[in-house]
Amino acid sequence: MSDNSVTEKPFGIGLSQRIFLIILVGGGWAFADQYHKYYMLEIYNIAEKGVVEWLPYMNLVLVWNKGISYGLFQQSGNGPLILGIVSMVIALILVIVCLRSKDRITIIIYSCFIGTALGNGYDRIFREGVVDVFQPVYGDYGWYVFNIADVGMGVGVALLLVDMLFLSHDDAKED
Repeated sequence: MSDNSVTEKPFGIGLSQRIFLIILVGGGWAFADQYHKYYMLEIYNIAEKGVVEWLPYMNLVLVWNKGISYGLFQQSGNGPLILGIVSMVIALILVIVCLRSKDRITIIIYSCFIGTALGNGYDRIFREGVVDVFQPVYGDYGWYVFNIADVGMGVGVALLLVDMLFLSHDDAKED
């Protein structure tokens, strides 16, 4: 046999590694989000406690978001179900994008977004609204209330910015 018969390993990671990352990162965020929501609703019983001063700059409070980001476009009737289905379709599209990509950081970033779409999509379909519980506060000012799935989105955006600004990519070479 000649050296020509040996095929080089393609650049990037293999399919099984991509699937593993999607499950680990996306599934991990979705699981953590849903477990926390279950804990807050069923065990901690946040609905009966009202506003809980948890940390000096963070309250726990139950908010049912039946719309999209920051409570925009509040929905009733089938609205949350439709938004939930849209979230699941977005998660599926992102899974396909991840399966086609061989760039590890891209897969991790999109998997964070997958976890967010799955966690909040599940809420919209099965709880008829997204459960939000964390409220940052400073003095008398409180910011919007969010959940662990939203933290996954924030981590994904932060990683995307780091990737765009600091990590080198061969396709962005200067002439």
